[in-house]
This record gives sequence, structure tokens and C-alpha cells, in this order.
Amino acid sequence: MTTHRRAVLAGAAAASLAGLASPVGAATGPIAATRHGKVRGAEVEGVKVFKGVRYGADTAPRRFMPALPPRPWSGVADALAYGPACPQTKIQEATSEDCLFLNVWTPALDERKRPVMVYVHGGAHANGSGSDPLYDGVNLARRGDVVVVTVNHRLNVFGYCYLADLGGPDLADSGNVGNMDLVMALAWVRDNIAAFGGDPANITAFGQSGGGGKIVTLMAMPSARGLMHKVATMSGQHVTAMGPIHATIRAKAFMEKLGLRPDQIDTLRKLPAEQLVAALKMPDPLERKGSIIFWSVMDGGVLPRHPFYPDAPRENAHIPMIIGNTHDETRAFLGGDPRNFSITWEELPERLAPELVLDVEPRRVIARYRELYPNYTPSEVFFAATTAGRSWPGHLIQAEQRARIGAPAWMYQLDFGSPIDGGKLRAYHSFDIALVFDNLGAPGSKTGTGPAAREVANQMSEAFLAFARTGDPNCAAIPAWDKYTLPRRSTLVINETSAMVDDPRKEERELFSVAPFLKEGT
Repeated sequence: MTTHRRAVLAGAAAASLAGLASPVGAATGPIAATRHGKVRGAEVEGVKVFKGVRYGADTAPRRFMPALPPRPWSGVADALAYGPACPQTKIQEATSEDCLFLNVWTPALDERKRPVMVYVHGGAHANGSGSDPLYDGVNLARRGDVVVVTVNHRLNVFGYCYLADLGGPDLADSGNVGNMDLVMALAWVRDNIAAFGGDPANITAFGQSGGGGKIVTLMAMPSARGLMHKVATMSGQHVTAMGPIHATIRAKAFMEKLGLRPDQIDTLRKLPAEQLVAALKMPDPLERKGSIIFWSVMDGGVLPRHPFYPDAPRENAHIPMIIGNTHDETRAFLGGDPRNFSITWEELPERLAPELVLDVEPRRVIARYRELYPNYTPSEVFFAATTAGRSWPGHLIQAEQRARIGAPAWMYQLDFGSPIDGGKLRAYHSFDIALVFDNLGAPGSKTGTGPAAREVANQMSEAFLAFARTGDPNCAAIPAWDKYTLPRRSTLVINETSAMVDDPRKEERELFSVAPFLKEGT
């Protein structure tokens, strides 16, 4: 039995088990009619939940090619458990190349035309799925009377391996088929969401990290125009995509790792999925550290330009946008190494240098931080500088480029930090997910469930809900949130008591104001 087949069967078994565990059994669950067939969901805390709804056909026969729509089915298909995720290296759930599934949470199956919030998961274009407990849509749907959708799509080599220069014309889009899956999912939402009580003319796409990066990439893709009416990115700092030359270098290196020549594309298409996943752990041929990278490719066709270079896409200037980041982004990536909490001043320059995305002299950075924050320890300088020099510049560029063309944008900075583990992670990368979804007690959340966390969750979820309803995040839960303009740079700094701040961390921004040195893919 092939790995692919085993994964499909595992997913089917999981679906059966989930159906048995649902609060409302399969025989009595709510039924919605999609254009491809009827689906039966469950009811959870008053919210209708449909999991594992197919929006695309099995991609295994079309590896590296655009997906096809699903075949229509007769009868009623159970939508009681999440579908498989794309094969990857970091997940503890069923995976399969047959992964084009989405999930829907709705307060009611009626004709009220609620705002629709489509969430794209993070994971650096390499990992993740729409079934993480942090993304459960029950609380958000119930709180805001909205329809929430999460999506699985092709990732890593399956979704972003650029083979256009190595294979035939059928592989012209291979570097972006993962993004094309998202376009197909958004088209499914447009065509079907009315049956779930949603408004196809009011769709907000939002995502964190790589999910936000995919969304801003969709804004530069002609095929996605008209499918998103508002967008919100949470630490999704992409400014540029991968260029075709570097993408081809990576594709050749990956094939070499598998023992294949560049002209053996047909063999690559037929290898078992687990062999491709194993090869993903190889070193990247163009980076100093880390495993091989695959992400969106500026191929001149599907993606004709970089997402935010040399400017913001003018075709989507009318779309309102939230651009957010967390104050201590890199504590998520670097906080797992206990040595980073005991760095000495002598060790700091060497430790800092490889972690800066921007090409600046570490000793100059350290000296400036010691002037700005004389009470900081070496570790605090390390985390602050890596955040400002690695995870923050892309957000600033996005907001500045939108401001330059007069496109509406609201920027936030999350300062409220995690109380877990003595507070050492603070407001780390991805910390805002549980707050926006109001899932403070979900597995993976480090917000705690105390009064302060509940206050911040109330602010963030209500602001995102207001944005989904009207295209403006202002609401009673937060101070008046001004649009981001130049040179003012107004930013909502979110904490238990939030406040508008003009140009927060101005000195740090100026220290790293070397945008021309941004690395590819930032």
C-alpha cells in the first residue's frame, strides 16, 4: 500500500471517529448544498461547523500543476472531520497530496449574508494546516455573527517548486500552484458561501506569518482580483517573492538530492510523496543555514511582479488592509535556545550577525541599542535587534508603500506579552493568533485566560470583526485607530490599555532603514 493511500485512509478513519464524537451526530447535523454536492456538518455551541469540505480534486495525479475542481457527488457527504494536510515535515496529523479541503463555521444556514473571514495558515509556505486548534472558528463566528473559513493547500515542494525552466509548458505555473490553490478556495467561497449564511460580496482574507505573506502575494496576482474585499496580515512581512533564477537553482539542488538529473522531471512527478518530504531536510543551496526553501515565485505569469516592490499593487489600492506585527517577534524562533537568554556582551556580536536579515554591522547595532536602552541585558538587545532587523522591516515597507499610493491601511503593534514561562517569550511571533480568534484556552495558546488576556482578546477580535463588517477596524473596544500615513506613521500599540502612537520605536526603525539590502523573499 502506498504512503499516499495510507494517508487517505488515515484521514477517512479520522473523519469517522470525529463524526462519532461530534455534539450532533451525522444523522441529524446541519446540511448545506454546495455547487458540487451536499455536505453534512455538526453543531458546536450553537455554531454550525463543516470540516473537510472538498474545494479541489486530488492533486497527486497533477503534481506541480494547477488543480482541477472537485467532481460532483450525489447524496450527502459528511463534513465532520478535518481533511488531510499537505505532506510536510512538521505536523502530527494525516497528510496527503489529496489535501484541497476547507472548513466553515457559521452561526446559521440562512440568507442573512454575513461577513466572511477566510484565514490562511502560516508555516513559511512549508508547513501547517487549517485545522490547528488556534484557528477554530466557533468563538469568532459566535462573537461577531460572521462566517469563518480555514483552508488547506499545497505547500513546500508540492506547492512552490519552480520547474518552468526545466520541464514542459504544463509546468509553467509550478512555482505558484500553492497560491493557485488559494485562488481556487476563494473562488469556492465566492460561489458557495451564500449557502452557509455568508455574503460572497464581503470576503476578508486574513493570515499570520506565511499565511499573511501568501495573502499579500495574492494581491499581486491577476487571478485573485475580485476575490478579496479586505485583507489583514499578522506578521506577514513579505515584500518580494523568489526570483526565477534562484528558484531554478533550488529545484535543481532538490532533484540532485533525490538522485535525479534536471531532465528527469517525469521521474520527480512519480516519486512517492514521502521521498520528497525526506529531501526537504536538505540544506538550502543559497542560504547560510536552514533547510531548503520553497515559496512564491515571480514567474512573469501567475505572479507578474513582487508583492510590494517597487510599490504597492495599484490594482488593489482600493482594498482596505490591516498590517500587524508583534513587539518581540523573534523570541518565537530564537527563544527555544536557552543560550540566548544568557549571552554576554563579548558573545553578542557573533551571535547577532547571522540573525540579521538586513546587512548592517552588528557592533554598530549593539552600540546604538545600548544608547537607546541602557538597562537592556545582552539578551534583550539580541531579541530586540533581531526583531527590528529581521521581522519588522517588511511590515514597515508594506505600510509605507500603501501610504505612498493613498491606499487605506491600519497598522498595529502587539505589546501585550505571554505570562507563560515567566514571561520570557513576551509578544512573540504568532502570539496574536489566539487573541484575534478569541481562543485563549486552546492548545498552543500561551496567552493565559486571565483578565488582561481577555481584555486584549476583546480588543483584537472586535477590531478584526469590525474590519470584516465595514472595512474599518474602529469599534468601541479600542481607541480611535487612525490610518497609517507618512510621515506620521500612526500605529495602534495594543496592550491591556491600548493607545495610538506615532512612529513607535522610531530610533530602531531609523537604525535599520536600509530597505535596499532586504534579502530575497522577505
